[in-house]
Amino acid sequence: MPARDNYHDTVRTALEKEGWKITADPYYLGFGRDVIAIDLAAERTIAAERDNQKIAVEIKSFNNPSILHDFHAALGQYLNYQMALETNEPTRVLYLALPNTTYARILERDLIQAALKRHNVRLLVYNTEQEVIEAWT
Repeated sequence: MPARDNYHDTVRTALEKEGWKITADPYYLGFGRDVIAIDLAAERTIAAERDNQKIAVEIKSFNNPSILHDFHAALGQYLNYQMALETNEPTRVLYLALPNTTYARILERDLIQAALKRHNVRLLVYNTEQEVIEAWT
């Protein structure tokens, strides 16, 4: 089993509070001879549409002193996971989950903001203390 991020259970709880059903923990996905493990997969039924929303969530805490180093690793992982999902399950939407304190820090970094925009990275911003989702971007 892959190593879990420090806030794995926090994000899982926050998703469940919003009505998401966790369908895989972790979510294994094959791509050729490789197998990746995205932290969580979840689904939620939209009553008005009678359709399911499916997401995959990669959880990061950005604990290292260099936010750029952590971001480079997270972005590379996100892009590889996105490619595997597009090939195997194109209806599932990938999110990179970040603590609200990290999100505040990356808003100050032009390079990170440009990379997020260029690669259309979807973010799930969570509050570590209240175990809630503060924003979907």
